[in-house]
Amino acid sequence: MIQGFYSGISGIRAHQTAIDVTADNIANLQTIGFRSYTSEFAALFHKAQNTTSWESSVDSTVGVGTRVQATGMNLAQGNVVQSSNNTDLAIVGDGWFGIQGYDETYFTRAGNFTFDSNRDLVTPEGMYVLGTIGKNIDVANGVLLQELEDVPLANVEQQEKIQLPETLSYPAKPTSNVDFFGNIGTQNVPQSISALAIDGEGNKNTIKLLFKQADPQPDVGILWDITATVSQGDQILSTQNGQVLFDEKGALVSNTLTQVNNNGTPVTINLGTGYDGVISAANIPITGSSKADGFEGGELVGYEINQNAEVIATFSNGRQSAVAQIALYHFQNDQGLDRISGTLFQQSSNSGKAFFFQNDQGENILGTKVMNYALESANLNLEDGLTELIIYQRAYDANAKSITTADQMIQKALNMDA
Repeated sequence: MIQGFYSGISGIRAHQTAIDVTADNIANLQTIGFRSYTSEFAALFHKAQNTTSWESSVDSTVGVGTRVQATGMNLAQGNVVQSSNNTDLAIVGDGWFGIQGYDETYFTRAGNFTFDSNRDLVTPEGMYVLGTIGKNIDVANGVLLQELEDVPLANVEQQEKIQLPETLSYPAKPTSNVDFFGNIGTQNVPQSISALAIDGEGNKNTIKLLFKQADPQPDVGILWDITATVSQGDQILSTQNGQVLFDEKGALVSNTLTQVNNNGTPVTINLGTGYDGVISAANIPITGSSKADGFEGGELVGYEINQNAEVIATFSNGRQSAVAQIALYHFQNDQGLDRISGTLFQQSSNSGKAFFFQNDQGENILGTKVMNYALESANLNLEDGLTELIIYQRAYDANAKSITTADQMIQKALNMDA
């Protein structure tokens, strides 16, 4: 009878804990990145029963109480939902985002990030998201120093908060080469082909090639005089002359105009060879086009995060550059992380130290797919949570009933003595 009290009380306490854990799971059903927990039970004591055979396969012990041995983290993937925020991220697979608090580093699956007024990438609570800065920005002058396709992930201990300037300029790249294409025909009629070129000051200038047939002409092929003018609006900045020779079939044989002065910046003129550039052929429409390298300067339009968890700066001149890489941490034992809240965790001796995955070259990589414009919801199924809650509540009631029954049995025993 006394055993009934002990078993019932321990059962009530254990299942009350389980009810609290499950209720907390259900309450956080809408919490982004929430990790749900399950309750694991164990017997307090076992009482061995006599058996006629030591080789019996039947468990001959009787439990005399129960307790919650542990609350285990559910590591299942939560549903990924679409978002309209370009700084929202969802981890698909193993991994954790690193978050810098006041004096501690935390880890989370909640990727609902944003830029604050200081252009720090932060969580809704204002904690800093950790990653690797590209070191390709002159912060003092607000200028991009180098366009990067990606930012290599530094080592775990080198991660820092991601702070980016609010204003950023992409310097112009002067044109160094212009390719010309087209057919100038065979008639003694002046033809021209133009191209746009950026000078060293970032100005957009016009390079115009004017073709006039030379006098006298060679015995074989056609010889054209070329005048190249570089102008900025109505102002002519420079003029260069040369000649180009085509054979009897219109293929380019030679060219003496190979470079022009673009407001102090030399630009190579490429008319091609044979038939792959400018030709002089009959019975083909007169055409002209050009292709130049270099580009105008631009101002920052905004930052966004791509599917590689890289922060990308976009500029008004159409250029883009990676400027930071968000870190993705891994642990030997995720279950061993210390829970700070439903979405924040800390490493512990049970989890092991955080580390990064590496490729065959020994370079740090994310090792897990990251989706942008997306968030991971709580990894809890409502139906399962409600079912568990009902089961634990019934078990709680059964343990309470066992206490009542034990009390009634003691009362009867006392009355019998009387």
